[in-house]
Amino acid sequence: MTRRSCAIYGVGIVCAHLLIIGIGLVVAQVFRTLIHNRLKKEITLTEGSRVFETWKNPPPPVFMEYFFFNVTNLDEFLQGAKPVVSQVGPYTYREYRPKVNVTMVENGSKVSAYNPKTFVFSRERSVGDPAVDAITTVNIPAWAVMNKLKVSFWKSSMMSIWMNSMGVGLFTTRTVDELLWGYEDPLLARIAPSYPDVEKIFGLMYKKNESNDGEFVYHTGEQNYMDYGRVDTWRGQSQLSFWNSNQSNSINGTDGSAFHPLLSKNERLYVFTSDLCRSIFLEFEKDVVVKGIPAYRFTPPRDVFASKEENPANEGFCVSPKECLGTGLLKVSPCRKGAPVVASFPHFHLADPKYVNAIEGMKPQREHHQTFLDLNPTTGMPVRANKRAQINILITKISGFPKTNSLNDTIFPVMFLNESVVIDDASVVRLQKLLLIVTLVSNSPLIIVGLGAIMLVVFIILLVRARRQKTTTENDTSYAPVSDKEKDEAQNGTYIGLTPTSDMQS
Repeated sequence: MTRRSCAIYGVGIVCAHLLIIGIGLVVAQVFRTLIHNRLKKEITLTEGSRVFETWKNPPPPVFMEYFFFNVTNLDEFLQGAKPVVSQVGPYTYREYRPKVNVTMVENGSKVSAYNPKTFVFSRERSVGDPAVDAITTVNIPAWAVMNKLKVSFWKSSMMSIWMNSMGVGLFTTRTVDELLWGYEDPLLARIAPSYPDVEKIFGLMYKKNESNDGEFVYHTGEQNYMDYGRVDTWRGQSQLSFWNSNQSNSINGTDGSAFHPLLSKNERLYVFTSDLCRSIFLEFEKDVVVKGIPAYRFTPPRDVFASKEENPANEGFCVSPKECLGTGLLKVSPCRKGAPVVASFPHFHLADPKYVNAIEGMKPQREHHQTFLDLNPTTGMPVRANKRAQINILITKISGFPKTNSLNDTIFPVMFLNESVVIDDASVVRLQKLLLIVTLVSNSPLIIVGLGAIMLVVFIILLVRARRQKTTTENDTSYAPVSDKEKDEAQNGTYIGLTPTSDMQS
């Protein structure tokens, strides 16, 4: 056997082995399983893990935008007309939210932390000066007091006299700073000495700057990667007590800052939000790309705030049978000291059209008012997010307060917020490197199959060339006379003549 033949057979053997091994690895998904298991071990909330420091101190900047609804026909509305509002904003603040007092608990299977938030005003991202710009809106302290006393006609009547004597109206005009961070309300200041649980300062974000919502305890995900970042307890409780069913009071999911790796489009993601005092869920909507990073977009569907008729599971969120609001709304008064606060998506996005039609100036748009999370499916890392929510006040006739008699029942919008974040460039580089490694390792069998296919092509080419050369050689070695003279000449070298015998004898 020639060297050429050995080389051809060697290429064939290597080709066969590469194809068999590669196809076998593709079918068995060995490398894919190995890299996924590695990710499950690396992405945990434990000291020294790949993501722990990032989880404690998130590098991407978070911005909180506040939009207010300014009432433009107050006198007409108080006489029973349809309210007209105009949107004013955004007033934007850079939000800093490092986790503090991070402590491993229960033998390292869980981690506790506080999440204080600090807000710093960003003038270049805002429409005006919050210390100067004034907004006419619902007098929330007044409505909270009226709702608290409506059970007693005598107390309601006395409070109505007090409010008239102090000039306290159903609506108020305050600066953006006052509405957000607090002001001394005359009505609350009057009743605070008699009610120790009442504070004389009111603000939509009062005591939320440089403060936290209490202790969270999270699962590290070390024992089960599906539990990565999942909230175990909040303020020492594994179950809430605000609502009317165990299902509604359940604390499900993460806090929205982390999700388990290897996400599926078919799963439902849960997020516990302390602002709403409940858990919500999100479902896959579409594939997106953020700064070159592939991501799945998850959004809360209509079912999250659907009425009990549309979604019976939401019946537990009804404060009472008479206070069970329609689709798109959630009355959060149980965790707001009884204040008639109603949460929704901005401009009543995904809500019953009757709430949109009741207010002139509501223009729900999916692009601007939808809450969504863009998550990289391999790592579960949020690469872009917009958390949007609207604060409304339930306005209705209240016995003992004559000023409310001419009002129609209305879910009145006060403000909506947009908390947004986009992955920073440094994190993009790190994540792209990780995804490249994952891709290369996961697709190693395909690379082997590719090499096997190349070797197969080489093997075929060598076989064809060997075949052609063999044919040519056979043709070259067959007998062919050069000339006619050659045919006549003796075949054994030079011609030798023999002398006849008779001549020799003579």
